[in-house]
Amino acid sequence: MGDRAGFFAGPPPGLAVFLNAGDPPLEVMPDVLSMLDESGVDVLELAVPFPDSFTDGPVVRRSARRALDRGAGLAEVLACVSRAHDRLTHLRIALLADWSHTIRPIGMAGFLGKVRDSGSDALLTHGLPAVARQQYYEAAHTAGVPVVTTCYPGSSPEVLAESAQNATAYVYLVAHYGRSGTSPGEGYTALRPALSRLREHTTAPVAVGFGVRGRAEVAQLRQLGADAAVVGSAAVAVVEHATKWHRDVTSDLARFIAELRAPQRTQTAREDAVT
Repeated sequence: MGDRAGFFAGPPPGLAVFLNAGDPPLEVMPDVLSMLDESGVDVLELAVPFPDSFTDGPVVRRSARRALDRGAGLAEVLACVSRAHDRLTHLRIALLADWSHTIRPIGMAGFLGKVRDSGSDALLTHGLPAVARQQYYEAAHTAGVPVVTTCYPGSSPEVLAESAQNATAYVYLVAHYGRSGTSPGEGYTALRPALSRLREHTTAPVAVGFGVRGRAEVAQLRQLGADAAVVGSAAVAVVEHATKWHRDVTSDLARFIAELRAPQRTQTAREDAVT
């Protein structure tokens, strides 16, 4: 098992950011990684791009398409991670890979060896069949690759326990069923029972994502007691906007991260400012 002081060592909630490798282009990624590291982002969930994701909304799907069109394949992504890894002082890279598009063609053992050798800090799998999960957990443990598990607040108690017990990096609690970029209609407080059940089975941190767009959502997750917030579509949208308008993507992302990190002003603080 992991521990909450591992991947998210600062004051809660920690921050994980999702991007597709190749969007921004891989030649820009070293600057982006350095910026995220210096900005205190805890984890970059870096996807090996794959087409037609059934869990992603249009923003992330367009991003994956741009990355694929630029030729960002597994070898290129792992080489980028390998070159950058030793220069990072705080940021950790959790690689995200799709079972059908990326892992199965190579084979689980061969793929895990490549991930380990790249210096990636953890692995999150997309579309992994239920029948392959136990084999994956065992193979990742043997290969020395920390695992990010995923589950939903509506997952069965058995699935929640399985996710918690096999998380050697952190648990990604997906806020609701649906596509990335959408928010839970009932708000994040409804996740409290699932968060409590997960913590009955693990000391690994629990990160919550889907619908985290800015400081308001980060503040809600702080109140919930989540160990980290995962920002996906909102960060990818910054990249898309910068690309469309020929702006500097690293600078635009840096401003976005700074806004996420800025403390929210409370009502009392606003009243004090008036008086």
